[in-house]
Amino acid sequence: MGLIHFCDKEHFCVPGEKRFDEAAIREFCTREGLAFYDTACEVRRLKDNASDAFLEVVTPTDILALLTQIPSCHVLVTTGEKASTIVSQTFGCPVPPVGGHVVISTKAEDRVVKSLTFYRMPSTSRAYPLPLEKKAEAYRQLF
Repeated sequence: MGLIHFCDKEHFCVPGEKRFDEAAIREFCTREGLAFYDTACEVRRLKDNASDAFLEVVTPTDILALLTQIPSCHVLVTTGEKASTIVSQTFGCPVPPVGGHVVISTKAEDRVVKSLTFYRMPSTSRAYPLPLEKKAEAYRQLF
């Protein structure tokens, strides 16, 4: 977010320390209307690595219930294959290509909640084989 919005990948880092400035991140996200949440509440790693291929979702997030709590949300963004698949299964929609989107409508509690734009973006993981600058450019286009 620092590179995308401030042209500085260290923008949200605490100077001289190897950690992020949580208060600055929260303030920025609140001001910009950004919320982050996992698509799974409970997962099991089947191998000792960060690959989605070896990640078992034990309890997916109830995305519909979450969205009823934030009615101003009109865009969902995923940053990995597993998360994209969970959203796709939840809404019965296709998984968009990386950098692409689909428009979905959904119901919860017998009423239309909203029309949502669902974007699938490049993984933010360092293991994803795309240079940081190219990832940032894809996200700039999203914003």
